[in-house]
Amino acid sequence: MKAPYHRYAGAIVSVAAAGWLAGCATAPGDAPRQAPQGRALGAQGPSACAALKGARVEAAAIGIPSGAAAVESAEWLAATPVQVAPQGATPAGRITPAAPAYCKVLGRIAPRDPLAPPILFQVNLPAQWSGRSLQLGGGGFNGVLTSGQGLPPAWRFDQPGPLAAGFVTVGTDSGHQNKPGEAIQAFALNDEAFENFAHASYKKVRDVSVALMQRLYGKAPERMYFMGSSEGGREAMTMAQRYPDAFDGIVARVPVLNWTGLLHASARSGQVLAGQGWISPALAKHYGEAVLAAWDAADGLKDGIGADPVGCPQKFDPARLACGATGAGATTCLNPAQLKAVQTLYAPYVFGFPLANGVTQYPGWGLSGEAVPAAGPTGGWGAWWSGGAEPKPDGTGGGIAYGFGFGTLRYVFARDPKADLTHYTPERHRARVEQVSAMMDATNPDLSAFARRGGKLIMLEYLGDFAQSPYAGIGYYQSVVQRMGAARTGGFLRLYTAPSVDHVGSGAPGNADLMGALAAWVEQGRMPGMIELVEQGLQAPFIPSRTRPLCEWPYWPRYRGTGDVNSAASFACVRE
Repeated sequence: MKAPYHRYAGAIVSVAAAGWLAGCATAPGDAPRQAPQGRALGAQGPSACAALKGARVEAAAIGIPSGAAAVESAEWLAATPVQVAPQGATPAGRITPAAPAYCKVLGRIAPRDPLAPPILFQVNLPAQWSGRSLQLGGGGFNGVLTSGQGLPPAWRFDQPGPLAAGFVTVGTDSGHQNKPGEAIQAFALNDEAFENFAHASYKKVRDVSVALMQRLYGKAPERMYFMGSSEGGREAMTMAQRYPDAFDGIVARVPVLNWTGLLHASARSGQVLAGQGWISPALAKHYGEAVLAAWDAADGLKDGIGADPVGCPQKFDPARLACGATGAGATTCLNPAQLKAVQTLYAPYVFGFPLANGVTQYPGWGLSGEAVPAAGPTGGWGAWWSGGAEPKPDGTGGGIAYGFGFGTLRYVFARDPKADLTHYTPERHRARVEQVSAMMDATNPDLSAFARRGGKLIMLEYLGDFAQSPYAGIGYYQSVVQRMGAARTGGFLRLYTAPSVDHVGSGAPGNADLMGALAAWVEQGRMPGMIELVEQGLQAPFIPSRTRPLCEWPYWPRYRGTGDVNSAASFACVRE
């Protein structure tokens, strides 16, 4: 084993303790910039807010072809304390952070095509403004308004939310609205709606939000940020690639950047589970336990966290659980069809022609997190891949990913709601696949325009993610390094990876102050150093139960052999 990476040899800095924007930087980078100057609305806040109702932002003020925007409501809301709901789809989704007094603005951007739906947006403007804005990405196929009132992706529960920290927060539904009884991908049959989902709506809403800030505060924001997770992470990466002047800093967590590849691979991974290939929740649990047993202690500590998933395949071969022709109901071994399904999950999906930016495949998934409980759209195999029932030819059953992939093949690629997918191949729909890839995939490794204007980008991959393969993001990062060089890439981009964490941040420490690190980089010119990952319960004051260092790829956290096993200070980032 190599010696611990020297950069992480020192003490870990907790941004929460050091002050929200004090940063966790350890080394000087760009020249420091002047701190943003905000505005306080004072006693005129409620009346100034109400005056925004009915306001228009003309199409000429939006930087790309668009209809005009109109404010439908503007409501002044009083400050509220933190609240925790008894149930929620994700841990962070149960928490409504404390909010200051602010102006809640709802509106819509008219389409150019009268048959296309409008773009809905929400802009929250705090009474005490820091001069910053934060636009939040969506999730899944969107179609639901992102309010900007909740916790952003990977946000620490014990830190003030963005509104309380003085940010204007911005969200959108990406230009379509889900309807009961209609497939969530049906909007893609309209070209403008699909273009808005792909990229245009986020830029349009960004420009409208700037106009609203100018009207309420009398000035434009001095620093603009974007944070997104999953589909929202793809949106974040798209902003850096397609609109490099739009945002000063971007955080992309578990980004679905190779969208075309993922949806094809998701459909395939579900199809191989049919019949004898289906893996029950009990078998998924047994498989996950076997994986963890093979490599849990490889990081120097047996704690339920497999820290080195890249090295794990050397210690675990799924064939060791093979049980010959045993029926599909077995819960302790893999029959031949099940073994083939697992091997397919790990294998890349290869296209017979290049997608956008020369990409030819989607990487397979890795090991870890298989047995994370499927409590809503969170856990490992049970939620995303195998599901609670065998996948069916009509797209039902299986995990969430199979339904996503099946519907997308029909509505986006075949563009036929009744398409028989039995013999679907991307080669038969090559022209459409290429068209969609050019619109949707955030795989362009040339980030020179974003870097040149001073933009900073932090990527975070969870290595126990089965909603999308973390190795797609890792592969993209490597393509940027290859295209732009390691030194230049290091000046504006960081890739962090968190072991054994699932898609939404469960299973191991998965929350970190990425916004503090990013803002310190953008505004103080200080490069991110060690960041602390925390695992927190859902009860205020959200005291961390255990912490780990968040390591830059390809390093991973290894226990030093002494010290508190629940403290990040007892671990070093290493690379074997």
